Amino acid sequence: MSSPGAATAFARGVQKLFIGNLPWTVSTKELQGYFSKFGHVQSSNVIYDKTTGLSRGYGFIVFSTRDGYANATNKPYHTLEGRLLDVQPAAS
Repeated sequence: MSSPGAATAFARGVQKLFIGNLPWTVSTKELQGYFSKFGHVQSSNVIYDKTTGLSRGYGFIVFSTRDGYANATNKPYHTLEGRLLDVQPAAS
């Protein structure tokens, strides 16, 4: 989802996205696979609860290029396993 924050992050050279509302079944590999269609993914990370080992429902993607970041943020919405994702520039 493109936003004023996306433009600011892009201008600073940041290519990291926060991905919220992830289905608890999505793995880091699946998250990377989905976002790799927008550009080369340098790293992906789903955050897990240390106690339960279950996904906390969010993660991060880092693109190796600004093009990948721009392609992902310019898409109006993202869905994974039927769920609408919350895609925003990650806080630095």
